[in-house]
Amino acid sequence: MVRKDAEKEIELEEGTRMLEEEDKFKNLKDLVAERTGGKADDDDSDDDKSDGSSDKKVGPDSFDLVESTKDIMFTSSLNWLLVLVPVAMVGKAMGFSDGWMFLLSLLPICPLAERLGYVTEQMASYTNPTLGGLLNATFGNMTEIIVSFFALKSGLLRVVQLSLLGSILSNLLLVLGCAFFIGGTKYKTQTFNKTGVAMNSALLLLAVISLSVPSVLHTTHTEMHGTSSELALSRFTSLLLLGVYGTFLYFQLVTHRDLYEEEDDDDEEEEEVGQTFGGCLIWLTIITIFISVLSDYLVDAIEGAAESIGMPVAFISVIVLPIVGNAAEHASAVIFAMKNKMDIAIGVAIGSATQISLLVIPLMILMGWAVGQPLDLNLHVFETTTFIMTVITVAFVVQDGQSNWLKGMTLTLAYCILAASFFFHKDNKLTDQNATTWVDSASLNSAVAITNLNDTSSA
Repeated sequence: MVRKDAEKEIELEEGTRMLEEEDKFKNLKDLVAERTGGKADDDDSDDDKSDGSSDKKVGPDSFDLVESTKDIMFTSSLNWLLVLVPVAMVGKAMGFSDGWMFLLSLLPICPLAERLGYVTEQMASYTNPTLGGLLNATFGNMTEIIVSFFALKSGLLRVVQLSLLGSILSNLLLVLGCAFFIGGTKYKTQTFNKTGVAMNSALLLLAVISLSVPSVLHTTHTEMHGTSSELALSRFTSLLLLGVYGTFLYFQLVTHRDLYEEEDDDDEEEEEVGQTFGGCLIWLTIITIFISVLSDYLVDAIEGAAESIGMPVAFISVIVLPIVGNAAEHASAVIFAMKNKMDIAIGVAIGSATQISLLVIPLMILMGWAVGQPLDLNLHVFETTTFIMTVITVAFVVQDGQSNWLKGMTLTLAYCILAASFFFHKDNKLTDQNATTWVDSASLNSAVAITNLNDTSSA
């Protein structure tokens, strides 16, 4: 009797345990279904997600010119500056002064650069994450590339060097510092992915080596063939840097994509895409054309504007151009920091500086080679020193993966010190370049006068 009661008790315990396991299985199944949007058993859903496309994007079915134009023109608070685009064109035709042309060309570049980034993001939403990341990387600094190209074409080689250096300094110190400071006033401590930041820091240190060696070579007067050694070294280094940037993209978008992926919120609502893929291509072309036209006006007026307002060309190139030209991008980093999305904010700041160092600068060196302009990586000692100090400072600040308002204030004040130093810095190379241009122009005028005199004597 006792044995039967024991057997019944054992059977009852086994039945109870089985029921508990079944309940756990149901709860686990419900949890999986909840986290996958109720599609845990849907194989098609898994296939859709495996291709990397986002199912949270809802775009228009066909291109509508009116709706597309509204989306471009009325979804940014900076777009009121676009009224200056036709004003700048009229001013160029009527011969406005260089000071006015510089201002009228610089200000509308800011909203155009923001709209270019917006259209690029819209286009990327129609692709997989790998191709989308490649698009953002390619067009992320298109404004700097266009402005630098027109300066390069005009022979303003020093302006190209200084403006790109200024973009790096502003991103690493001003943008990152403001993001840390403003985000730190709302959150006591903010964290970010220090592994991904460490990769960018290593690449920036490589850029430091690449830009330091030509300057040291020039300063120590140890070139084998004069300035041609610096130029040859710069072109060789630029080819290597472009290769490094390509491998970094492969690292970021393919092999180690998980280090750079953003965490998705479970309650994230569907994001509506305002443009079709074809509409993105159309607007990308239109915006690029307008930026090119304004960049041409800007470069033509920069020297005259500097003289008329009494501001050094070096200060305008290093400080003014990067701040105004990338104002929208800078604001986005601060907004992301206020939302505690520090990985995105750092991607805007440090990621942009990495792109300029490894992509834009080498690309300009090779473009100069193609058009016969001797652009090199010799930034000179003062500029190279500011670059080295900036990269080392930022590398120390971000190494622990945490940020606060004090770190932000430190970076911002460091930028203010560098800005003041460039205001008082006399750029001898820029002065010599302008003098050479004046001498060449005077020589040409003298040659023309002598030719006309000889023709008159012969007659």
